[in-house]
Amino acid sequence: MGVGKIIQIVAVLAAVVAGLWDGFPESALVIAVLGAVAGWFVAAEDRHRVLLVAVALSVVSGGLNAIPTIGEYISSVMGSLGSLYAAGSITVILVAVYEKLKP
Repeated sequence: MGVGKIIQIVAVLAAVVAGLWDGFPESALVIAVLGAVAGWFVAAEDRHRVLLVAVALSVVSGGLNAIPTIGEYISSVMGSLGSLYAAGSITVILVAVYEKLKP
């Protein structure tokens, strides 16, 4: 297991914990940094998938509150994962632009 995979696993775990636990200190900063670093390790063939998941999570995360009892928790976790993938997608976009423009 490489460094990139470990960072991705830690990032997803942090997003899930931040979604379930309101007292997570500086959760937005932790998720943003881990997402940006995890985005660096995304392979070129997986970049489109990361961008698609970021958009899908941002659309779906708010609509899950209607599920009785657990909807609020699921929505919160999906919102945190959406933030994680949004930060990762920014890095993916910047890396793709750099690779496109480099001589």
